Amino acid sequence: MKNSIINHIANLDKFGKKAIRFGIVVVYLWIGALKFFSYEADGIVPFVAHSPFMSFFYNHPSEYKKHKNKEGELIPANHQWNISNNTYGFANGLGVFLITLGVLVALYKVAPLPSMIASMLILLMTLGTLSFLITTPETWVPHLTDNQWGFPYLSGAGRLVIKDIVILGGAIITMSESAQQYLKRKNSNR
Repeated sequence: MKNSIINHIANLDKFGKKAIRFGIVVVYLWIGALKFFSYEADGIVPFVAHSPFMSFFYNHPSEYKKHKNKEGELIPANHQWNISNNTYGFANGLGVFLITLGVLVALYKVAPLPSMIASMLILLMTLGTLSFLITTPETWVPHLTDNQWGFPYLSGAGRLVIKDIVILGGAIITMSESAQQYLKRKNSNR
């Protein structure tokens, strides 16, 4: 009995790979769609503003702290600043990009090569997201009154970012599966 359970568990890797692909697709479609809403666009401002790779997308990245909204809060003056900062333009473009990646990862059986490229881009994006741990001060607990602050104490933003390590591993799996699918199709056409 015990060995049959262990044998069953040992053969879950194929199901696990499907679950990883499904998870990446859901995350990229959902988060991509949320980028079209102001609260989500407002929420990524500190990451983008501090990033040496992305801050150029904003018109006034160094001014964001004066114009922050809490999640779910809408202050018209801050919203207007985000419009002039290109916060929403950048978020909309990012949303389209994320949704496109999610769709391509889902279509690996139909379009394995584009799916593999999408997984490669996801891998690169996760490295970019993980770089926020270095570039964005808001990813660490600030020094207010507690003696537990800075490294290794992740703030809510830091805990959000660190999860991308799992997506990075998943992107390697989906990239590999897509490449295998492509090679299988190419070899069967010979």
